[in-house]
Amino acid sequence: MKKRDVLNLIRYYSEHNDVAFRNEAYNIAKDFDHSGDSQLAEYVIALLSGANTFVPQATGPDINSGFLNKLSVVKAPLPLPEIIAQDIQGLINAIGRNVGIHRFLFHGPAGTGKTESVKQISSILQRELYVVDFSAMVDSRLGQTAKNIASLFAEINSFTQPDKTVILFDEIDALALDRVDSHDVREMGRATSALLTQMDNLSDGIVLFATTNLFSKFDKAFIRRFDAVIDFGRYTKSDLADVAASIMSEYAGRFSFIGKNIHLFKKIMELAPNLPYPGEMKNIIRSSVAFSKPGDEFDYLRRLYISLVPEGNDALRDAKKLREQGFTVREVETLTGIPRSTVSRETKKNKNE
Repeated sequence: MKKRDVLNLIRYYSEHNDVAFRNEAYNIAKDFDHSGDSQLAEYVIALLSGANTFVPQATGPDINSGFLNKLSVVKAPLPLPEIIAQDIQGLINAIGRNVGIHRFLFHGPAGTGKTESVKQISSILQRELYVVDFSAMVDSRLGQTAKNIASLFAEINSFTQPDKTVILFDEIDALALDRVDSHDVREMGRATSALLTQMDNLSDGIVLFATTNLFSKFDKAFIRRFDAVIDFGRYTKSDLADVAASIMSEYAGRFSFIGKNIHLFKKIMELAPNLPYPGEMKNIIRSSVAFSKPGDEFDYLRRLYISLVPEGNDALRDAKKLREQGFTVREVETLTGIPRSTVSRETKKNKNE
């Protein structure tokens, strides 16, 4: 028996993967038998087959295709525009009513919250979340991808507690759009046909989500397989500013070394001609906080200003320009570090000239 076998056994136990746990245990028993310890091998097998044997309780599948990975989900704040949040709430209501609505497609630009929404829905529904590994499923060999799709859905439909399971096809265009770009259109056509057929035969208890950034390139036959389609691209600038403020408030509450000035933050957001979607905005805010100067509690605001406002670097050297943008003398001092008396003197001097 190798160390890897023990580690796998522990991992499968912690993941509540009953099938993989048993398979690994049987392999360990075989190793004992091959090494001459037949009594220990028989004991392990007896434990696995005995009525009083403890094995991990699982909601997982009876088949292990190797194309599904379980994700750990931690419930966290997910700010969304009201119009999208209402759609999500309606979706949750539909799932709870058990009327056969269980296949959903989320589309929209990157960073709009599609994947995070699936994670939060899984948490709210108290279901385990599994994501499809497309890198393992798509195969260049003739007909193999279609076979892999069939194996994947066989695993999905074999879950012992389908009403406790969510399946995520994250960026499903990795599979569905290859038929357009591939040199072997017939091969990907077979794969797509297999996907459509298998979706028709999906167990009613399973909730399936798919996400894509390339919705416009999907054919109608594929879209019809979903019970509901939600557009995550419906953010107004006001929505983006509100989401940015929510993200900023979260970081301000977590880190004591940054100063809290949401009013100034919102002014910077108003000056930005194009606010990024939440995924990118979160990265910008996180980087601004992480790289801010030690001992300078408002340096992160300067970094945000430079990242989001055109000619930000130059404007920070020009108190008059900042005043023209609507910043107060105190706010100019906060952004530039220039004393208020100097800011007032400079702006008055420029007015007189």
